[in-house]
Amino acid sequence: MIELSVLLAFIPAALALNLTPGADMMFCVGQGLRAGPKAALAADFGIAAGAFVHVTLAGLGLGALVGAHPELFHVIRWVGVGYLLWLAVQSLRGSAMPTEVQEASARRAFRAAFIVNLTNPKVILFVLAFVPQFVDPARPVLAQFLIFGTVLAIGGLIVNGAVGIFAGGIGRRFVAAPGPRRILGYISAGIFATLALRLALLEKT
Repeated sequence: MIELSVLLAFIPAALALNLTPGADMMFCVGQGLRAGPKAALAADFGIAAGAFVHVTLAGLGLGALVGAHPELFHVIRWVGVGYLLWLAVQSLRGSAMPTEVQEASARRAFRAAFIVNLTNPKVILFVLAFVPQFVDPARPVLAQFLIFGTVLAIGGLIVNGAVGIFAGGIGRRFVAAPGPRRILGYISAGIFATLALRLALLEKT
């Protein structure tokens, strides 16, 4: 399906992208600080699932629709901004919750990460710009997109998961006392608000 030389060229390029700090990594850090390693790992899987949807859509050619219609791009973008701001508010409210409530948020972390990734149009535009460089049009295109998407997802799972779990480990040391837990809530809210601002200022290229 894909020549070995092409795959070997794609893997280090994908890994370099995974290692570059970005919105996905920041989101996992925010979830880790807010709710611990379990939530960070759940968010990591949610981001990977969302990215895989983007890759599938790009492989089907639907990504071109987003690139061709700026109004659709902006609708998706502002939905993402609103959702991230909602998460920031929830982080501030959750900073006063008992540790037991915070620890039971893995499912919510997965869902939040999945939605945030899906409502970031920059992801699908990136997929359309990066992945096709390695696609052979003479071979089944969708299958190649899925394979490359799997490589990207695995790399992201490893890198973002490790960073999120590390942040979650730090967070665990602070959740015992209300004061430090409140500080972590502010930090998490700040991360989500920063991501919202970053997405709000995003320009279609």
